[in-house]
Amino acid sequence: MKAAVVTSFDQPPRYADFADPVADGRGALQLEVLAAPVHHLTMARATGRHYSSRATLPLVPGVDGVGRDPDGKLRYFVLDDTPFGSFAERTVIDPKRSLVLPRGCDPVTIAAAMNPAMAAWLALRRRVPFRKKQQVLILGATGNAGTMAVQIARLLGASRIIAAGRNEQRLQPLPALGATDVVPLDDPRIGELAREVDVVLDFVWGEVGARILDRVVRSRADRTRVLTWIQIGAMAGSTAPIPADLLRATRLQIVGSGIGSVPGRAIVAELPALAREIARGRLRIDARAIPLHEVERAWREAAASPERIVLTP
Repeated sequence: MKAAVVTSFDQPPRYADFADPVADGRGALQLEVLAAPVHHLTMARATGRHYSSRATLPLVPGVDGVGRDPDGKLRYFVLDDTPFGSFAERTVIDPKRSLVLPRGCDPVTIAAAMNPAMAAWLALRRRVPFRKKQQVLILGATGNAGTMAVQIARLLGASRIIAAGRNEQRLQPLPALGATDVVPLDDPRIGELAREVDVVLDFVWGEVGARILDRVVRSRADRTRVLTWIQIGAMAGSTAPIPADLLRATRLQIVGSGIGSVPGRAIVAELPALAREIARGRLRIDARAIPLHEVERAWREAAASPERIVLTP
């Protein structure tokens, strides 16, 4: 079969022949892949930088997608640790890690939206006891996952959603998606704006995140009020210099949300509800399809494109 193949962690995947995946007879299904998203997790794994990356090459990247099973049903699937990723004409899935999709849904839209939406969805549904009317600060709100986080916080009933990001142009549409306030990441007003938030969804971390944490904590009027900081991404750095006194000075809880901190069974359990919201059009994303044979172009454009790039074999 044809696939995007990684032969070196220093090079992007290339369109080439790859062995057909074979269902092992223990309930696995071979799918015809219809849409496979190019997102940060897939790219980080394919370059060996992600903590869950495989060390064995060659491999086909792609951790999720939409495919057609032998019965003709459309399925959204999440792959386990395997060299047969979703950037291929076919892959093999565990049906327990998949979801049969409603009739008439668009494979490209579902593939584009599920991964970035899952970040905030799992954080607010599985990592904290989030309640309606709570206030949320989103750091990194101008990326695909951050933009979805704004919509998910609104959908789950947040009373105030403060969206912070580097790209001021991409901040402007966020009020239409549910943000009550928008602010640049480097704006010193962010501490005062977010002084009463209950939950922070942090896609940036690093020194930037630590600086904002300091501003928010020192601005709080009631330091006995719980502040839950959920670390989801590390776009500004993998380490954050957090002063010890901040941990003692307020009821600060720092938790992570991602593969490992959320069990696989919990991720699978959340897929149906999330897919329904996407299929209903309640969560929006700009997606652009690129043919699989143009994977090198897709790889280059995915890093900077405001749209979610989806490969269509």
